[in-house]
Amino acid sequence: MAKSKVSAKRTPSAPASLGYRMPAEWEPHQATWIAWPHNPSDWPGRFHPIPWVYAEIIRHLSRVEHVHILVNDSASRARAQKVLKQAGVACTTISFHLWPTNRVWTRDFGAIFLRKERDGKIGATDWRFNAWAKYPDWQRDNLIAAKMAAEAQAEVWQPIADVREKPTRLVLEGGSIDVNGRGTLLTTEECLLSETQQRNPGITRRGMERAFTDYLGCSHVIWLRRGIAGDDTHGHVDDIARFVTPDAVVAALEENRNDENYLPLQTNLEILKNSKTQDGSPIRVVTIPMPEPVIFKGQRLPASYANFYIANGLVLVPTFNDANDKVALNTLSKLFPDRKVVGIHCSDFIWGLGAIHCMTQQQPA
Repeated sequence: MAKSKVSAKRTPSAPASLGYRMPAEWEPHQATWIAWPHNPSDWPGRFHPIPWVYAEIIRHLSRVEHVHILVNDSASRARAQKVLKQAGVACTTISFHLWPTNRVWTRDFGAIFLRKERDGKIGATDWRFNAWAKYPDWQRDNLIAAKMAAEAQAEVWQPIADVREKPTRLVLEGGSIDVNGRGTLLTTEECLLSETQQRNPGITRRGMERAFTDYLGCSHVIWLRRGIAGDDTHGHVDDIARFVTPDAVVAALEENRNDENYLPLQTNLEILKNSKTQDGSPIRVVTIPMPEPVIFKGQRLPASYANFYIANGLVLVPTFNDANDKVALNTLSKLFPDRKVVGIHCSDFIWGLGAIHCMTQQQPA
C-alpha cells in the first residue's frame, strides 16, 4: 500500500488536537539550527575542509535569518568564531550555545517545530533519538531537542505510543520525513517499517501514522519504498523526494539502468505519480537527476541533490563537481523563482554520510 489516510481519534493532549501543525520548510523561518563540526572520526582523513564548508553555508544563511550554532565547549566556540571571521561571516545574526553533541546532524536529533494556526504560537516535538538504531553514541544528541524547544520558548511534546500496553517514546529523525504543511507527509517503508535498523520495535504502520496525525498534524501519509545506496540511515526520504509546493514534489531519478539506485528510484517515482495530497489533488512530480556515484575508499556515498535546504529567500543545494550540478540547480531555480538558489560544494562533506539538509533544522517564524 503506497498511501494511507488516517481517521483515528486523536489523543486529546496531542498538539494537533490543539491546532498545531508542522509547517512546510518553505514557510517563513525564525532561525536555522546547526551544530559545529567537532568529531574528526565522522570525516576520517577529510575533516580539515569541513569547517570551511560550514562557514560557507552559515555565510549564506546568516544573511536571511538567525543562525543558532551548537558547540561542544568554549574552545570549540572560539575555533568556530575564528573560521567564520576568516570566511567573512558577520556574526550579528548568530548565537552560540554550549550544548555538547555526539554528531552534527541536527535535522535528525533536533526538535521538530510546530506552529499553531490560530495565534502563530510555536510548539515543538522531542522525539527520541538513538543514532539511526546503528551507533552506540547518541546520548548527548538525544538531549538537544528539549534544549532547542526551551530556547525557542516553545511548548514541547514527547511523542509516545502504546507498545504491549506500555507507553513508549517514539524514535523519529527529521530526515526520515518531509511535509507539505497542509497535512501530507512523505516517508519510506525502508526506514520506518523495516526490521533492519529498527527504530520502533512493535510499532506498526498504522501506529506511525497515528503519531504523525497526533503530533505533526499530518493525517495523510505517502509511503515510498527505499532510499538511495550509501545511506547509512537506511532510507531517509530527504535524499529521494521533497515537497516544493503543497502539491508538487521533486523526485530524484537515476537514468543509468545499471546503477543500483535505478530500480528503487523508479519505484518511488511511480508511487508519487499515483499519489494524491490530503484533499485528493494529484501530486505534480518534477524529476531531478542523481550525480554520478561518489565513492571514497571504496565506499559508495549518499550523494543526492534532493538534500537541499530551503531558507528565507534562499535554497542551498549540494553539488559534487558533476555535469548534473547545473541541471539540478536550474531545475530548482525554476521551482523556486522567488528564492536565490546557491550550490554548495559537498564532495568532501558527503564523506560524513550527510549533506546540507541533514545538518540544518528550521525554526518557524
